[in-house]
Amino acid sequence: MPSLQGARVPPATYDDLPPAARAAHDAHTRVATITNMKRTLLRSVPAFEALMTWYPLRDTVREFLGERLTTLFAHAVSTETDCLICSTFFRRLLIQAGENPDRLVLDDWEAAVIAFGRRLALTPYTVPDEVYAPLAARLTREQIVALTAFGALMVATNVFNNALDVPLDDYLESFRRPETGRGEARHG
Repeated sequence: MPSLQGARVPPATYDDLPPAARAAHDAHTRVATITNMKRTLLRSVPAFEALMTWYPLRDTVREFLGERLTTLFAHAVSTETDCLICSTFFRRLLIQAGENPDRLVLDDWEAAVIAFGRRLALTPYTVPDEVYAPLAARLTREQIVALTAFGALMVATNVFNNALDVPLDDYLESFRRPETGRGEARHG
C-alpha cells in the first residue's frame, strides 16, 4: 500500500487548499466523508466536481437496481480494474450488510448486471451483445444509459486512484483482502 508520501500526488490537507477547494470540501462533508481520493481530487476543483457526480448517478441507479445490486455492480467494476481503494470500499459495504464478498450467491439477473460491470472495466471497453442483451430485456433505455454512465464513472475513479497511487484510507484497512496485490483478485 502506498503511504501518503508515496502517493504520486499526495492528498491535500485542508490547510493546503485554496478557498474554492475549501468550499467544495465543506459542501461535500454534508454529503459524505472526505477520503484520500477526494483530498487528492480537491487539488483540482473541476476534477473533484466531475468525479463527485458519482453520488447522483449512484442514487439514480439504486432506484432501479436496489442497494445490494448497485453495490455489487460497483464492486465488480472496481475488482476488474484492480482498484485497491474502490474494491475495498465496496467490499466493506458488502461485509457490513452481512455478505461475504468472496462467496456471493447471485441469481441470473444479478450475475448479468455484474457481467456488464466487469465488461465496462475491460479494455477495449466494449460490451458484447450476449452481455448487453439481459439488461436490454429488463431495463429501459434511460436506465441502461444511467447504469452505463455510472459504470464509466466507476472506471474513471478507479483509473484515478490507480494512476496516482492514492493511498488506502485507514478506515478501510481491516476490510482489505490481504492475500491479493493492489486490489482484489479478479473473478472469472
